[in-house]
Formats: sequence, structure tokens, C-alpha cells
Amino acid sequence: MTTIKKKNKVVAENVNGLKRETKMSDYAYMKAPADEHDYDVGDVVEVFCDHEKGGQRIRGWMKGIVVQVDSKMVAVQFRTNVYLTDGWMVPDHILWYPQNSAHIRVPVKRTSKSSEKIDY
Repeated sequence: MTTIKKKNKVVAENVNGLKRETKMSDYAYMKAPADEHDYDVGDVVEVFCDHEKGGQRIRGWMKGIVVQVDSKMVAVQFRTNVYLTDGWMVPDHILWYPQNSAHIRVPVKRTSKSSEKIDY
């Protein structure tokens, strides 16, 4: 089998003399592909969810730790009770979010003179 490259085409000739043309793909890579995941296991993140603070149930941003990441979802674990939107408490304190969710973010850096205790 002989192979001849033409512009964007490959012509292959087999032993019997039959020619077969196939078109090559037109991909141009300008930079390396992006990271596979936005978050890694062990990252501290902030999540917008229903949780307990000071004995009260509130909806707001709370810090947690990423415990599992796959191609579409991120699992975040908390130290306090968290709730689903329909009111059920999550027994293992783990909530799942899509990778591109607006309800998960890198923690906002706060500028205060007193050191804050991280409650995640």
C-alpha cells in the first residue's frame, strides 16, 4: 500500500491498484486545551445554599471542601447541616453542583483586622 499526501487529502493505493481518497481534518491548535476540571479535590470553595448558622436556618454563601470531581459535577462537603431546596436536611453534609454552576465559587478574600474562623 502506498500513501500520497495531497492538500488536505490522503490518497492510499492498495495492492490491487485501487485508489481511495480520504479527507484529513482541518484542526489548527493555537494553545493547549483548557484544564479538565475547574476544581480539584481538597479545594476550599464557597457555595450558595441553605444551611445553619447560629441555630438559625439561612440561605447564603458558606465555605466547604471539594471531596469529589468528575467531568460534569463537583461534590462539596460541609461541617454544619445543609439542606436541599425542598427543605430536607442532607445527612452526609455533601451537596453536588454542576462544574459551571453560578452557586459555587472560589472563596472571596475578606480584608479584616481580626482573624476569622473558617466554618466549612
